[in-house]
Amino acid sequence: MPPPAPEQEIRFCRSSDGVQIACSCIGHGPPLVKTGNWMTHLEKDLESPIWRRLWRDLARDHTLLRYDARGMGLSDWDVDEISFDAFVRDLEAVVDAAGFERFDLLGISQGCAVSVAYAVRHPERVNRLVLYGGFAVGSTKRTRNAADQEQAAAMLTLMRLGWGQQNPAFRQMFTSQFAPDATKEQADWFNDLQRASCSPENAVRYLEAAGSIDVTELLGKVSVPTLVMHARDEVRVPFENGRRMAAAIPGARFVALQSRNHLILEDEPAYPLFRDQIRAFLRG
Repeated sequence: MPPPAPEQEIRFCRSSDGVQIACSCIGHGPPLVKTGNWMTHLEKDLESPIWRRLWRDLARDHTLLRYDARGMGLSDWDVDEISFDAFVRDLEAVVDAAGFERFDLLGISQGCAVSVAYAVRHPERVNRLVLYGGFAVGSTKRTRNAADQEQAAAMLTLMRLGWGQQNPAFRQMFTSQFAPDATKEQADWFNDLQRASCSPENAVRYLEAAGSIDVTELLGKVSVPTLVMHARDEVRVPFENGRRMAAAIPGARFVALQSRNHLILEDEPAYPLFRDQIRAFLRG
């Protein structure tokens, strides 16, 4: 049996357009902010067979602040705007509400681009930047031919129709991309998380917003120490995206992880390296 989830007090703050953002801190020590990304739920993630070990490990050395992005989890679902600019404004609102003057910043997947934008906009507030599984250019802008465009459009249509259904068959397609080596427990949990984390409409809107990201011009302006990690054999965000991101950030350190999973699993061999690299880098 896993240890009980640490107690957390969930609070809400308002972004610049009035959207309520749910956030929570666990642990003690220097502040570490994990940028919001697609498919999170503050309550469920602490019990997750995918995330629980990472959050608990990081909270041993840090005050770990997590939040649900707009349209996700416990944050407002009925929102007018789901866009990259809004994601950055939400991060600004969360850290201001927490009263953090300086902090470390952890971005995962599309949260990497949000973290980069924040670090460039507010370099005086970010101590160190950790990026995992990220990309500078979203999938829509990376699409190179008509077949890829048709496939992407078909996927969005299927999301609108299949995301909220009781049968998890459609959601399993995403699970197999995010964590192909997941155990049955992990796969079942992630299937359920997808429906609990957001509505079909918001899933589509979020994916469209993430697909349009392009922070290429910002990478060279990052001035804080940066660690970039990426799974070598993952398919959701191909390895080359992480390598190019690291190459464009001045002085960034790059670590390749031997994994097929976009979400590093707590019981796979790559996990200890993933965790230890983060902890060592943040200790300076």
